[in-house]
Amino acid sequence: MKCIKIREQLMDVVLSGPESASPEVQQHLCDCAACAEEMNSFRKTMALLDEWQAPEPSPYFSSRLRARVREEASRQPSGWLAWLRRPVVAAAAMVMIGVGVSLLEVGNFKGRDTIASNDVAVRNIPGNAVSDLQYLDKNADLFSEFDALDGQSSTE
Repeated sequence: MKCIKIREQLMDVVLSGPESASPEVQQHLCDCAACAEEMNSFRKTMALLDEWQAPEPSPYFSSRLRARVREEASRQPSGWLAWLRRPVVAAAAMVMIGVGVSLLEVGNFKGRDTIASNDVAVRNIPGNAVSDLQYLDKNADLFSEFDALDGQSSTE
């Protein structure tokens, strides 16, 4: 086996013991001094880690930590986007943006209807040439009867 493959398996061999390694790995460790030295180095490191004891925190650690947390919580956040860190303010801002966008969209929708209704209103304004012609076309029969009446009254 190559040393690279053996070195990938060395930590497993150190943790589980050399007896659990395959015969090929055991043979390579006997033949290759570099890999054997690497395994001994891992064993020494693991032995030191087994002896190491975590230091006990000082008796005032908890009280100092709580005081520091209170201090950080009371400190005002800086920056122009700091107000977004407050959930109520951020939610209110989102609602206002939503209302603004919806009002703009409703305004655009009504604006389209206004333009269409303005065309109809322009056509129906009395005195407008287009509306006058339309009115005369619709009531042509009625006006022809008026002309007939005017003709009869002048002959009498």
